[in-house]
Amino acid sequence: MKEFYADLHIHIGRTKSGRPVKITGSKRLTLRRILEAASERKGIDLIGIIDCQSPEVIEEIEEMILEGEMVEIADGGLQFGQSTLILGSEIEIYDEHCHGPIHVLAYFPTIEIMKTFSMWMSGYVKNINLSSQRVYCDGITLQKKVHSLGGLFIPAHVFTPFKSLYGKGVISSLSEVFDPSMIDGIELGLSSDTYMVRGIKELEQFTFLTNSDAHSVGKIAREYQKMRLDHASFTELQKALQEKDGRAVVANYGLNPLLGKYHQTVCGGCAAKVDEGLSECPICHQHNIIKGVATRIKELSESEDSERPRPPYIHQVPLDFIPGLGPKSLDRLLLAVGTEMNILHKATYKELAAVVPEKLVRYIDQSRKGKLLIEVGGGGKYGKVQKEES
Repeated sequence: MKEFYADLHIHIGRTKSGRPVKITGSKRLTLRRILEAASERKGIDLIGIIDCQSPEVIEEIEEMILEGEMVEIADGGLQFGQSTLILGSEIEIYDEHCHGPIHVLAYFPTIEIMKTFSMWMSGYVKNINLSSQRVYCDGITLQKKVHSLGGLFIPAHVFTPFKSLYGKGVISSLSEVFDPSMIDGIELGLSSDTYMVRGIKELEQFTFLTNSDAHSVGKIAREYQKMRLDHASFTELQKALQEKDGRAVVANYGLNPLLGKYHQTVCGGCAAKVDEGLSECPICHQHNIIKGVATRIKELSESEDSERPRPPYIHQVPLDFIPGLGPKSLDRLLLAVGTEMNILHKATYKELAAVVPEKLVRYIDQSRKGKLLIEVGGGGKYGKVQKEES
């Protein structure tokens, strides 16, 4: 068994021809740039691209296979350089039962199966070419289709205030929307972690994932997990989610929840922090209160702990959050030690200090140890790392 890094929630901003896929995604976020960044710069072994149902994206993938740039793996996935592409789709559910919208992720082992899913879904969405489209069927119908094709079904960023399973507060149990037996994992989202949700009993049966939800190349691997697998493939990923045959998620790496955009409850008008239970902002008196993830999780929690042991959740600050670590310094580090995963996990203090100023190395070292001081985020605004005093 070996250890592999996986980020399974990456959007495509534009196709090869420039056609939009994720409207809010960077124009530079193309299939090729994602794969090149994951393999050569980020050091991510499994990369889940969740807009692969788009017909033009399918055509690009088939073209790269035909030209030998990607190779289909026998037990699922596509090899590109040092990375394995896991074919995925993000879908929005909204029906009379769930009062959504709720985002979910579906993953499939082969391009032929993804084509079949894309053709099926085109009958239930208005624009199959775009990302995160609303599907006009209920959640369980979608689950059954995904599983009938041998796919994986994972509710996405489940606590964020918008477009998530628990976020708006309408749903108190996932069984109101989904069949728990057809859920293969739970994606926590940027403003939460394993420790915060340990009191939600209905989640104990599921493996937790933490992914970047990247809308630009730079955001790839801002959150990810380390998995114990025999090799990087779809089937090995499936076994890890099921904790079969020794495969497992062995660590989650994510933002300190205080850095998340929706950690605390704030006013959507003036961004002032609002105490729990208030429906009106004490500053501007608007009623546009955005409930923070911490508050929502507290509402859902039934106890203070979980009976299921969890792998460590390591609060790791992404490199682009490090004060003073600009593109030139990062490029020097990459040239010296190879990939961002090497910077974050393998390079020694001395190796890093030989390339960039020691102040930057201290930040990176403190990030590894979870000792950076954080200013809290909320209401759509990220938190930030406090700078050292001069």
